[in-house]
Amino acid sequence: MGRYRGPVVKLSRREGVNLAETEKVQKYLDRRPRPPGQHGARRSKTSDYGVRLREKQKLARLYGVNEKQFRNLFEEASNVPGVTGTVFLQLLESRLDNVVFRMGLASTRRQARQFVGHGHIFVNGKRVDIASYRVKAGDEISVAERSKSIGFIQENLELAKKRKGSPWLSLDAEAGKGQFLRLPAREDLALPINENFIIEYYSR
Repeated sequence: MGRYRGPVVKLSRREGVNLAETEKVQKYLDRRPRPPGQHGARRSKTSDYGVRLREKQKLARLYGVNEKQFRNLFEEASNVPGVTGTVFLQLLESRLDNVVFRMGLASTRRQARQFVGHGHIFVNGKRVDIASYRVKAGDEISVAERSKSIGFIQENLELAKKRKGSPWLSLDAEAGKGQFLRLPAREDLALPINENFIIEYYSR
């Protein structure tokens, strides 16, 4: 499955959740809550398999991860001590593109992937251009000095000053840098996801 590059609102309507986690998409969903398509309001009842498939698709699309990466992360989580579902979410949350988004350096995960890919993001003082790079507790994430004048980044940092940040992250918006303090606990993540369905999907 290649990476989807179409309108995120279409996928959000399909999955019934705000995949971009932005106010703009949420307002659109409030106006048009039904799945896309002429007969979106008359979908037949979903099977147990379909429910689990949709939950898997929802989470993969939320983080913008393709099927191969998603499956590999799940397999890794399955082999780590702890609650598999929570470990899986922690692995997704520690991706560099997600951390850049959560910190507020980017307005969406798509934009975060673009910033990382274009070399605008540093980890511990070194440029990292791999969106799936695994950030560890204590790592410092910063905007490249030459990139701080970019309009989008300046706008994001101004907005980040006004919003409540994630408790497992810190951000110095004036300096354009922050720190990944720790892995998030499950209760930290207000995700519209039932990860147990995903475990059941891969265990079938």
